Amino acid sequence: MGRKAYDGRVEDAAAECAAPGCRAPGEYRAPLTPGTFDGPGAYRLMCLDCIRKHNAGYDFFAGMSAEEILAAQSPIQDHPRRVRSFGFVKGGDPGPAWQDFTDPLDAISARFRGGASMKQARASARFSGSEQQALQVLGLKPDTDLHAVRGRYSELVRRYHPDRNGGDRSQEARLTRVIDAWQTLRKAKAFA
Repeated sequence: MGRKAYDGRVEDAAAECAAPGCRAPGEYRAPLTPGTFDGPGAYRLMCLDCIRKHNAGYDFFAGMSAEEILAAQSPIQDHPRRVRSFGFVKGGDPGPAWQDFTDPLDAISARFRGGASMKQARASARFSGSEQQALQVLGLKPDTDLHAVRGRYSELVRRYHPDRNGGDRSQEARLTRVIDAWQTLRKAKAFA
């Protein structure tokens, strides 16, 4: 035997229909007051025909203003939510800043990459691919600032420039890469 679908019928109801003049058995609940957390509100029993008439005349929005009706129909209910805060906890991991990453999977994987902290992942996301290569040429980490870039650039120019290293021209290719790296990084949006 299959399971009976719930149709609102009260099994073994012994009362008559509460509608005036109707003598049919009252098998369906017609609410008089709204239910609460503790159970259903007050109700009366009616037959199927009378409950259909009752429900057809029922207006949930009766007595409400236009603003109250709009609030009742809103998919986002205005009630206090009792949820645990998932915000930044002192000493905890603040999680990825999504705007720092072009691909959300990069943001998620940054947390699990070879022990790299989120700070390092965010810092590397500040720079484009060419800017990251320029940082590698200068031997700097992604969490550096423009002052450190300028200082490192000056140091490497003094080391590789022929006028400063005794006329040794063997380092000119490396000097060119350092100058190009500086030109790329000084215009980086991360330093704007």
